[in-house]
Amino acid sequence: MTTALVCIAILGLLVFGLGLAVSLTRSQTNTAAGSSGDPSDPLYKMVRAHGNTAEYAPMLAILILVVGSRSPETWALWSMVIATASRIAIAAGLILSPTLARPHPLRFVGALGTYLAGFALCAALLLSL
Repeated sequence: MTTALVCIAILGLLVFGLGLAVSLTRSQTNTAAGSSGDPSDPLYKMVRAHGNTAEYAPMLAILILVVGSRSPETWALWSMVIATASRIAIAAGLILSPTLARPHPLRFVGALGTYLAGFALCAALLLSL
């Protein structure tokens, strides 16, 4: 269960850390609401990183918690770690990319890892029934 709880804590830190980063970026740019929509705008990239994380982290956290509570196999534990690392990678890829108009390797790796690990966690849950 330790692996599951650490992964959930990291996902939580990612959501709240990115939320704080959006607030700080808004303060720095004197932008109270919205963003420019310019794919190279730092605020836009930060908002997308936070939004994307907020879309996936809750479901991953639930899957990780439930699977982790059922004495998971080693492959399921690795799926938790991969899912968490993938969310960090995609957030980094969104923030570090010069522009969101072009692909970035971290975004690709993060997205692929999220989908594969997410499906694996769903399978682990079904197999634990």
